Amino acid sequence: MPFRYGRWTGGPDPLAPPFDVAEALDAIGDEVLEGGTPTDALRRLLRDGANGLRGLDDLRKQAQRRRRQLRKSGQLDGTLEEVRRLLDQALEAERRELFADPSDDARMEEAELDTLPDETASAVRALADRQWRSAAAREAYEKITGLLRSEVLDSQFAGMRDALRGASSQEMRRVKDMMSDLNDLLDKHARGADTQQALDDFLDKHGDFFPEKPSSVQELIDQLARRAAASQRMMAGLTPQQRGELSDLMSDALGGDLDLAAQLDRLNAQLQSARPDLDWGSDPRMSGQGELGMSDATQAIAELSDLEALERGFSQSYAGASLDDIDPEQLARALGRNAVDDLEALRRIERELTRQGWLTRRDGKLELSPRAMRRLGATALRRVFANLASTGRGQHDVTGSGIAGEPTGASLRWEFGDTRPLDTPRTVRNAVVRTGPRARISLDVEDFEVVETERRTRAAVALLVDLSYSMALNGTWAPAKQTALALHSLVTTRFPQDSIEIIGFSQYARTLRPTDLAGLDFDAVQGTNLQHALMLARRHLAKHSGAEPVVMVVTDGEPTAHLERDGSATFCWPPLPETLALTMAEVDRATRAGVTLNMFMLGDDPRLIEFCEELTRRNGGRLFTSNGSDLGAYVVRDYLRRRTGGTRGRRAS
Repeated sequence: MPFRYGRWTGGPDPLAPPFDVAEALDAIGDEVLEGGTPTDALRRLLRDGANGLRGLDDLRKQAQRRRRQLRKSGQLDGTLEEVRRLLDQALEAERRELFADPSDDARMEEAELDTLPDETASAVRALADRQWRSAAAREAYEKITGLLRSEVLDSQFAGMRDALRGASSQEMRRVKDMMSDLNDLLDKHARGADTQQALDDFLDKHGDFFPEKPSSVQELIDQLARRAAASQRMMAGLTPQQRGELSDLMSDALGGDLDLAAQLDRLNAQLQSARPDLDWGSDPRMSGQGELGMSDATQAIAELSDLEALERGFSQSYAGASLDDIDPEQLARALGRNAVDDLEALRRIERELTRQGWLTRRDGKLELSPRAMRRLGATALRRVFANLASTGRGQHDVTGSGIAGEPTGASLRWEFGDTRPLDTPRTVRNAVVRTGPRARISLDVEDFEVVETERRTRAAVALLVDLSYSMALNGTWAPAKQTALALHSLVTTRFPQDSIEIIGFSQYARTLRPTDLAGLDFDAVQGTNLQHALMLARRHLAKHSGAEPVVMVVTDGEPTAHLERDGSATFCWPPLPETLALTMAEVDRATRAGVTLNMFMLGDDPRLIEFCEELTRRNGGRLFTSNGSDLGAYVVRDYLRRRTGGTRGRRAS
């Protein structure tokens, strides 16, 4: 058999490579480094889109445009207006017939027609037993009953309107049988007694009424409830007078068949009980020049309800929001298959970030995994080193875990500036693997590896980061967060024998786990409790008594809170003398233990400057002033200077 090949058009390419989330991960990382959290960053990514995909904001705008079009599509009283036109048509034809008859009986009948009620439903009801003289008038009046009956049923079962206009008594008997069997099936479902076989038997008997062919009873309920809820919303959108007239007309249309009316009432009650989450009564606020019949209005409002639900899902603004809340079938009905493909691509971003080990969920919160933390920390460190001037050996991007120490038995890829011993066997092996065993061996820069060496000294590092609300107000929170990530990455990857602890402080101080750093956010509380932070730092240093202590404090304000004897925090601004005294007492304890405190001051408030100068004078540390953009460079440079044997030097600014 001949075969022809062409572009795949059956959906997503089945041979496409696994989804690359590197771009999405970098976008999340950039926002985290700017002070955001992983959850907020992922939500923003999904709202804006990625990799050329439409985001939730674009889908929401499309839904809003479609919703505005539907609201302007027409008035909801189209069925009532159609009944009025048919009634006027019947009365006009009847009057023409009576006008040609000169008898007194004709004049009497004309008087009766002239005294009909103004309300449409009452007029239709008053003419129910009339013996029409005009065949055209009788036909127009009979259309009213057929129209109302078909519109009522079609508002519940899509597609029945045309089939039921002028339906015979036998056909209406089939409708009633279907309604009875349907209510029995839903009643079994409510009791948990339904089976798939019961649904199959029902569809074998009445399947022509349900062209959508539901695969389960729940799917059948969802289809029917959607239209039933839309029908009630349509009635809610009418004026009280219109609603009363249409209700009376619908009742009259089914009044001759009390069994059918009872089955419809029973069906609506069961559907509302099964799906109470649907909107069963709010005003859809339709407008426009056209007139929508009851069935068309119901369909429009059902679509309007879909769009409103989709907009809520696209907003993701409620607690526990997830892309799984968006119904693909509902989306396909409202915006088409392309929108479903875009949604699935966005879901795949979140799914692949989790599957590939970049994101984890803990207690319902999204967090960066340790693997992602390493990547994020490396990115933060590269940003810092980009601003860090190379002022000599030890001040540049340190690439290894040790200098001039004992070999660890491992090797590392050589990078420019590395002075450690060359690992000759591994270097030659790399060249052989690259060129092949029979080719002439030639060394390339990428082949070189150096011997990893142990560090001769250890350091215990404590970075104290101000988390108070003023950090966000002053725009210094993002640099402080990026600095913490960069320093943590530097210590854990390039100085692994060192121990680091990040301590955040506001009204209270707390130790931050490595995985907390990415989701780290400022505290929307008042208070800068440096006393508590210094207490935690001293405990960390005490655990590593043989290591060189390195303590750095990043803050934008003077202390305004302290701990009482019972452990509670007291806040006051301007600071209480007691707050300053207790904070300085902690500084003095650190000084007596040989701990040097280096202050990184983010601000130029005179009281802050006075406090920091007094602290560094009593402790012998250094004071840095920063506008935020160079904070990371200052902190990393200070750490590297301490690790490579640099002197304290003078105060820097």
